[in-house]
Amino acid sequence: MLFLLAGGALGGLLLGWQSRIGRMTAIGCGTTACGILLIWARAAWVAAPVLAQPVVTAFSAEVEAAEPLPAKGETRLILRPQGRDDLPPRIRVTLRGDQGSAIVPGERIGLRARLMPPPAASLPGSYDFAQRAWFDRIGAVGTVLGEVSRTPGAGRRGQPLRARLSAHIHNQIDGSPGGIAAALVTGDRGAISAEDEEAMRRSGLAHLLSISGLHVTAVIGFAMFLAMRLFALDRRVALAGYVLPVAAAVGALAGAGYTWLAGAEVPTLRSLIAALLVLVAFLMGREALTLRLVAAGALIVLLWRPESLVGPSFQLSFAAVTAIVSLHESRAMQGFMARREEPLPLRLGRGLMGLLITGIVVEVALAPIALFHFHKAGLYGALANVVAIPLTTFVIMPAEALALLVDSVGLGAPFWWVTEKALALLIGLAHLVADAPGAVATLPRFPSGGFALAAAGGLWILIWRTRWRWWGAVPLAVGMATLLAQPRPDLLVTGDGRNIAAAAPDGSYALLRDRAGDFVRDTMSEAGGIDAPLGALADLDHVECNRDFCRWRQDGRVILASRGIDKIEGVDMAAACAAADVVISDRWLPRECVGRWLTIDRDSLAESGGLAIYLGEKPKAVATLNAGDGHPWRNAPGVSGNDEAVPTAALAP
Repeated sequence: MLFLLAGGALGGLLLGWQSRIGRMTAIGCGTTACGILLIWARAAWVAAPVLAQPVVTAFSAEVEAAEPLPAKGETRLILRPQGRDDLPPRIRVTLRGDQGSAIVPGERIGLRARLMPPPAASLPGSYDFAQRAWFDRIGAVGTVLGEVSRTPGAGRRGQPLRARLSAHIHNQIDGSPGGIAAALVTGDRGAISAEDEEAMRRSGLAHLLSISGLHVTAVIGFAMFLAMRLFALDRRVALAGYVLPVAAAVGALAGAGYTWLAGAEVPTLRSLIAALLVLVAFLMGREALTLRLVAAGALIVLLWRPESLVGPSFQLSFAAVTAIVSLHESRAMQGFMARREEPLPLRLGRGLMGLLITGIVVEVALAPIALFHFHKAGLYGALANVVAIPLTTFVIMPAEALALLVDSVGLGAPFWWVTEKALALLIGLAHLVADAPGAVATLPRFPSGGFALAAAGGLWILIWRTRWRWWGAVPLAVGMATLLAQPRPDLLVTGDGRNIAAAAPDGSYALLRDRAGDFVRDTMSEAGGIDAPLGALADLDHVECNRDFCRWRQDGRVILASRGIDKIEGVDMAAACAAADVVISDRWLPRECVGRWLTIDRDSLAESGGLAIYLGEKPKAVATLNAGDGHPWRNAPGVSGNDEAVPTAALAP
């Protein structure tokens, strides 16, 4: 690829620097080559050992970070093992119960945990945690078993400010409203219930839970407003023209402090960078909100964290900002939103209509990204945001800020009451929209090629202003057509082979093991592109099951799937396997067991990962892992750990 790009850059130079096509070719190929080298260097820079296989081991560690998750009754810890070269240098574990609430960063603890390598995507198109863990330098994840021993007073610094502030907010407001209130200030979402968080996601309001552009802009704008009003009282400062620069400095400091308090996550830092660029443009007397500003912000983020390019957070936020700026730079929108002499009701109606149009444009721009990463997209988000954004910006955040400010003198109760009632209204709105018929569009896996075409076409339309911008509609339409034409998989098999979902005659999916947890069910539903509960395969009329296997016919093919744990001799299985087109097992199958078309067992799953199987006249199987995948998180240097000899029952968390 680098040689091709180098050839393209050289070809552009040969065409001549004075030629627009030559300059575009040379700069485009050269920039792309630099981007590839940058992400390669970044992946090599963060390289760290990864656990080779699951282990159960006891070790001592220093706590790097502690994240309470009250809604789940858990605490998530980032640990640095001490004196254990056979363990990765950074580990993430989950501690269940109340004992994790007292653990603080900096202290040393002793624990016993079941650890495993960071899991790859369990199905084609699903979330790949192994990639995220590689860039976070996390080499293992796991669950704490039993009690945690703590060294009295050793290395403890007390709860950090962020944790103390979250705890204070939770003491003022209980449940999910308190969780959202904490998320708006510190980014801590651990107290939001799964039901309320899913409702926020389905209604298109989940962006309010992640501290990003809306929150940083509100904090900086509020700080600038107060600073301008205060400094304008001084005549000498006002006449000298220092009010705006000083207010901008105050806003920048407020935004930086808010970003630090919220944990300085990538979306928050990205929003801060964009806001600071806007302030600089204001002070220079330049047009602040332009596509050049968006490009500058994206370039800074990619130079700092190039891996964020493929993540949903970067794509969603910059696509939204690009759509908003492009819309409001258009002549039609500028003419519609221009100030004019008109009655107040018309002015307010025009503002609400502008907000609705902006929301619709943003929803259209974000739909392909949401469908690619999450296999679902909310359809009523634009309408919900017409109410939710003003409610959050002008009621919830100011009331909460005032409550925190006057809590120092014990007068915050009225403001906490307003905050709680407004948050309850926000959650009620989320559930109302999420439960509406047709609130969510679900589709199966979005092919990468189709998504690339749709993204390129959408960017082409948003970036250019001339008539040739509409040429972008061609790749956009082709990309979306590939999604709409994508069939739903007939069978879904997770990477461990234990969980299998088969398409039912009514269009839903049924699980081989109906006791699967919520995570497995959500992953299966997303991969299948459905928004309905998953049934039990054994309950379907056309499925025959015994203690060890289930057998059924689907699209003219016979499927045989293992669900037992007892060993079965190959001689006993040979006939059943030979009569099946597809044989699936999470165990090693004997050599005598071979399906007519496809045989899946532990050995094959280790190479393919999860599978999406399409039956019919030309059956095919799409694998999660590709042969020859050279990504470092697929071929990481492994450490073995020290596996203890413990009974199988002790492995259960």
